[in-house]
Amino acid sequence: MILAGDVGGTKVHLALYDFSQGALVHLRDERFPANEYDGLEAIIRAFLSNCPQGEITAACFGVPGPVRQGRLKLTNLPWTLDSDHLSASFKIPHLFLINDLEANGYGVAELKSDQIFTLNQGDRGAVGNRALVSAGTGLGEGIMVWNGHRHLPMASEGGHCDFAARTPIEMELLEYLMNKLDGRVSFERVVSGMGIQNIYQFLRDVKQMEESPELKERLQHEDPNAVIGELGNSGKNELCTKALEMFVSAYGAEAGNMALKVLAVGGMYIGGGIAPKILDTMRSGTFMEAFTDKGRLSELLIKTPVHVILESRCALMGAAAYAEQRAAEVSGKSMRAASI
Repeated sequence: MILAGDVGGTKVHLALYDFSQGALVHLRDERFPANEYDGLEAIIRAFLSNCPQGEITAACFGVPGPVRQGRLKLTNLPWTLDSDHLSASFKIPHLFLINDLEANGYGVAELKSDQIFTLNQGDRGAVGNRALVSAGTGLGEGIMVWNGHRHLPMASEGGHCDFAARTPIEMELLEYLMNKLDGRVSFERVVSGMGIQNIYQFLRDVKQMEESPELKERLQHEDPNAVIGELGNSGKNELCTKALEMFVSAYGAEAGNMALKVLAVGGMYIGGGIAPKILDTMRSGTFMEAFTDKGRLSELLIKTPVHVILESRCALMGAAAYAEQRAAEVSGKSMRAASI
């Protein structure tokens, strides 16, 4: 069996996988609230205590941030992760830590057609680099380099690049956030869960859009992003709808930036937990309008396929695939090949 993990700032998603006929087989998964545990090790123990008995031969965890020599200090959690320590603690001979968007990149190759939604067909025959932009708790970005035979995922911290305002209202938003944050504003401050709330507060406080008492009450007692997403996606509230439109427009613009930077003619993939929940707004045209609004290079973006990843376990699938691949390279024994 393979243990796979997707470590986020608010939750940790763990799963067990095996292989059959060369394909990943999902056995079990469970989500854990990260702030209720003192580290990843405690979460792994809780997960494995309820798992069927069997030898785990390899493991991989997708983690938010740059991994250096098997170590990572998380930004949004007071945890330091060490692959050697985790390997020894759980007696898993092949255990790896990789960037979470790198894990998503490996997962893209495992997806079936019903696990993605296509926003733009583009040139379906084009072969080349792919890119991944993933808004969730933060903003992750990744590259899938085409080497002539297959796509090789690579990590990126592009979500922390400077936010580029494109319209008068985005310029006002940028000024608002510069004052609020006392300085620099990254794309993550606009295109992420925190970004949705930042845009909402800007529209309410600066643009003086009305927040009804009922909406204020819901925001105080429910997940604000879920409320804004629900009411904005359905068009039932003007303030939430405008906030979501600005969010999706900025999302599309940054996805287009990423597509240009890596020449992603092979496709742009939109990951993370937000996009599938606001699919009506994503497909309304706002995202693609911003994505393709690149002046002399617009035609290149129009021909770029754009897909929304619907499968919430994409990063887990990628982590499992990576663990099997690396374990096979080290041991000379491939679980995937043996299952055929």
